[in-house]
Amino acid sequence: MSDLLWFFAISTCLKLLLIPSYHSTDFEVHRNWLALTHSLPLSQWYFDETSPWTLDYPPLFAYFERFLSIFAYLIDPQIVDLQKGLNYTSNSVIFFQRITVILSDSCLLYGVYRLTKDLDSRKRIFIWVLVVWSPMLVIVDHLHFQYNGFLLGILLISLSFLEQGKDLVGGFFFAVLLCFKHLFAVAAPVYFVYLFRHYCWCGLVKGFRRLLVLGAVVVAVFAVAYGPFVYHGQIQQVLRRMFPFGRGLCHAYWAPNFWVFYIILDKGLAFFLRKLGFAIQTPEASFTGGLVGDSSPFAILPQITPLATFAMVLLALSPCLIKAWNYPQPGMITRWVTYAYTCGFLFGWHVHEKASLHFVIPLAFVAVQSLENARHYFWLSIVSCYSLFPLLFEAQEYPIKVLLLLLHSIIMWLAFSAQFTKGEEAKAAARIKKKDEQLKLKGDSNRADKKEGFVIGGVEKSYLVGLLVVEIWSQFLHPLIFGDKLPFVPLMLISIYCGLGIMYSWIWQLRWIIRSPNL
Repeated sequence: MSDLLWFFAISTCLKLLLIPSYHSTDFEVHRNWLALTHSLPLSQWYFDETSPWTLDYPPLFAYFERFLSIFAYLIDPQIVDLQKGLNYTSNSVIFFQRITVILSDSCLLYGVYRLTKDLDSRKRIFIWVLVVWSPMLVIVDHLHFQYNGFLLGILLISLSFLEQGKDLVGGFFFAVLLCFKHLFAVAAPVYFVYLFRHYCWCGLVKGFRRLLVLGAVVVAVFAVAYGPFVYHGQIQQVLRRMFPFGRGLCHAYWAPNFWVFYIILDKGLAFFLRKLGFAIQTPEASFTGGLVGDSSPFAILPQITPLATFAMVLLALSPCLIKAWNYPQPGMITRWVTYAYTCGFLFGWHVHEKASLHFVIPLAFVAVQSLENARHYFWLSIVSCYSLFPLLFEAQEYPIKVLLLLLHSIIMWLAFSAQFTKGEEAKAAARIKKKDEQLKLKGDSNRADKKEGFVIGGVEKSYLVGLLVVEIWSQFLHPLIFGDKLPFVPLMLISIYCGLGIMYSWIWQLRWIIRSPNL
């Protein structure tokens, strides 16, 4: 743990240096939540509209904001003033909110510790580097501003207990996570199937008793979180705020997922048919930017509803759920949960590009298991990190995000190369083979036995070169050629190209899950 604290201390020093840098509207969102939870009684939290950035997270996160507001008031009362605090940007509020994110990362630290404490020292340290020094977390939490590290820490704690066979505690922490941020519910089907099969499927009487205990634990967590709002008769308002389906299918900056291609196809068909003389009306509403508005319109293709996206996510999850039911293995739960969040990112409703953290961070724990997983993670983490670049659009942050990605890529390459060198590959293959004999899984060792060392494939190399081309065009050539015209084109190009990469990763993960041998 002391070694891990050194990693955390180094990352903290970097985060402190970034305090004065750019922050997004999410900074004012969370400041307003501090103010409304401090200034108003609980019965008005989900009704307040003083700011356009209304409270739309589950109750446990609202309680968390209320806890932070106690200290915010002691530092600067204007931070938590509902009226005077609007768009407040003094040094006191900037330093306070930045430091709360840094301190809340201690939850991530503990989650990483629990998931890696039984690994050998090389793998353990490597995972620390991938997660604690993640450039994606720095960009999203400590520049753009959010609390993803804190929330992902709860997820990792839950997974660590499941991998140890402590299903009840793992389920408890996942229920807690859902009451902090409901978007993590994408993995709920995996949790339900796995816990029911692994924990409750053990005879009629004993299994029913365990099911009751597990259900009671989950209900107790939700009762603590939502109970006060049920008492005040506000549960419908809470759910309405948490699920604002009027925000539309896509965010203002299209997350690199499946719906990017659906939108492009619709716009392309509309353009082509207009050229042929068809009277195709241009929809009045557009894809929204975070505020509740009209649903995202399409000119040609069928409208997409939240129910349709839910069905697609569940369909994409089905192979994983079948595996979890037939062969519930604690060592596979992290991979299955990672795949679930990939499905949610690709096919979900109003997905933010920041949600790629939900699968990239836990995938780091899978990356060290074999050469094949390492190659996949190396490539995917670069693509996902690059997809976040549009979040930091000011000139002074450009060198920061580029250096973070380059440094992360170099460290990954050196570390993976050291772990999977030709000399070490035989040892790694032997260890994997021994583990496979215990788990009867041989899928991960196929590539390791080849003793190739850490070399990514030609398709992946070509794609990464394409990323460089996209960045040169978006950052330099497009402004030089078009000036201020067509400002949406670079963003659209990044979304489309990174969307291809995430789709490729999803197919890779799906193929691995389907082909993984059965017990």
